[in-house]
Amino acid sequence: MAVKLRLVRMGKKKQPTYRVVAAESRRARSGAFLEIIGTYEPRGLSAANPETVLKIDNDKAVAWLRNGAQPTERVAKILKTSGALDAFEAAKAAK
Repeated sequence: MAVKLRLVRMGKKKQPTYRVVAAESRRARSGAFLEIIGTYEPRGLSAANPETVLKIDNDKAVAWLRNGAQPTERVAKILKTSGALDAFEAAKAAK
């Protein structure tokens, strides 16, 4: 089973919000998922302030990355902004 970290679209028409989830790669975009890792609101009140736009549980994200989950391009950028990708790289280099 290949696991991907990807976005699931939520919200109203023209006002998207996204969940960052761990899902099986063969599932539909908004289909079943294994775990919610965080949220991403690109139209947040203050796009310049990433704390209001991104809410990522870095511990869960790093755990999924250690187990072999592959992030999509957009999720990789989000994880880099939140610091989860850097924490994963540091833990990987420490081994």
